[in-house]
Amino acid sequence: MKLVLFDCDGTLVDSADIIHASMVATFREAGLPLPTPAATKGIIGLTLDIAIAALLQRPLDDECRQLAVRYKEHFNATHRRPDFEEPLFDGIAQLLGTLAARDDVLIGMVTGKSRRGVRRVLEAHGFERYFVTVRTADDCPSKPHPAMVLECCAEMGVDPASTLVVGDAIYDMQMAKSAGARAVGVSWGYHHREGLFATGADAVIDTPAELLALID
Repeated sequence: MKLVLFDCDGTLVDSADIIHASMVATFREAGLPLPTPAATKGIIGLTLDIAIAALLQRPLDDECRQLAVRYKEHFNATHRRPDFEEPLFDGIAQLLGTLAARDDVLIGMVTGKSRRGVRRVLEAHGFERYFVTVRTADDCPSKPHPAMVLECCAEMGVDPASTLVVGDAIYDMQMAKSAGARAVGVSWGYHHREGLFATGADAVIDTPAELLALID
């Protein structure tokens, strides 16, 4: 039995635009210098308050936590708009359907999103039945801490050595290696191929279908 743990933002769904817009609104409201799109992409994957501290280039403090609360309010307000969308990357729906049909593979998610955010994504795309284990920012320390991976492995009874962590960020690669799992980077997300390899990626794939060969 193999366990495949997917990151969400930048791996399954393309949410960079909405994340950046919410971050800009939060920083503008607080009178802080606005982050660039590149800077925002660089912190996607971290738990929100830690991501904000990274953007501000300072240690996590109470203001960062307060900004995280306001970010969630801006994000949720945007979610209520009729044009809100967190689209899947090409080929993701087909990949998940293929994996879910196999009796030798379990699918999980390890993400810096909140539980609420994960539920929203899964419901929007009809994926609730696919993911048998999920760990979020509400459950575990922020990536690259290995807790998300180790807890999913323990819950499913699968050894980390039989687990693949699939993500677009260097934090995913670092988390996977710290947990003793295989690290698979994706090139269609928000971090560069070179950075993924530099932080421990065992492979970097260019299309979702390429993951099947790595599992087999």
